[in-house]
Amino acid sequence: MLNTCQMVYHHKNCLNTKKPYAKPCRLCIEACPHQAVSEYREIDAKKCTECGACMAVCPSDGFVDRSTDLLHTYLEEQGEIILNCPQAAPLGFEIPCLGVIDGDLWLALIHAAKEKNVVIHTGKCAECPDKKACALSVKTFKAIHESWPDHPPIVIQVSPDQPGEAATPGTGSPSRAALPQKEPAEKRGWRKKGWEKLETILPGLTADEAYPIPRTRQLLVKRMQAYPQDKMPIPALQVGNICTSCGVCAAICPQAALTKRENGDELTLIYEPYKCVRCQRCVTICNPKALEFVPKQLSHRHYTGKILLHKGSPKHCTRCGKLVFDNSEPPMCVACASSSGDSIFNA
Repeated sequence: MLNTCQMVYHHKNCLNTKKPYAKPCRLCIEACPHQAVSEYREIDAKKCTECGACMAVCPSDGFVDRSTDLLHTYLEEQGEIILNCPQAAPLGFEIPCLGVIDGDLWLALIHAAKEKNVVIHTGKCAECPDKKACALSVKTFKAIHESWPDHPPIVIQVSPDQPGEAATPGTGSPSRAALPQKEPAEKRGWRKKGWEKLETILPGLTADEAYPIPRTRQLLVKRMQAYPQDKMPIPALQVGNICTSCGVCAAICPQAALTKRENGDELTLIYEPYKCVRCQRCVTICNPKALEFVPKQLSHRHYTGKILLHKGSPKHCTRCGKLVFDNSEPPMCVACASSSGDSIFNA
């Protein structure tokens, strides 16, 4: 029997595949409210409700809904954006749940509201089995709202898909939006048509697809490019004065968003926000705890450019001359510090 689950696992996009780490990412497993994702990232179709929680929390498009491309086409081409979840009245483009909306997609929707109406219809989330996934998405939206209080307004209203229950008043009843149509078969290349046919026979072949930048990030950057002067609150990496210039953060970054450069006695750390998926590996591994993510008002130029995050000079052990990545004074490597301690103790 074929697996009809709409969620696809792109194993090559998974951070654990891109660059193995001592503490593998388990966000998808921990976020799934139905325990439908196994330790091997296999989806149990009998348990999965396609709520999108795994997709929203995955920083690198490890999990993606099959309808994502259609949704993005709809968002870009329609003069009015109307979305509804399966529990709401079918008034627009149906998404599996609000849970599929991650931070980048929320920003894209909010920014789109400056030029067109954006309405999201939901059912009664408190009675929905996917309420945990919805709650995660709402939490993300609230964080954006706090850092961007004067953002263009979007409308989220409860519109139960039940006879006799009217939608929440205030915005009227939008007409059903036209959904994007699939490209005619005769216009699609033989390779694409063959791939689609194979996919219907052996579901999961698209899991081999890989791309460095998540699709919702690509959608957001398209909007930012069209309005280069606009700024949005985007979590970006910040480094404190206690940085020791060790470069471990750059070495373990699975997206190559951090680059360490050496020029004589000068060490610099370059940051590319567009590539960064905020997986927190750099923050976690930083021994002096010099790194953190903070919301910053970024324009398209700054978001897609390179930022000088840190500049410093290497320290050398006062006894043997080895490089030392520590803030202790006087600078001393572990071996010399240990022998020095032994000498003092023995004395």
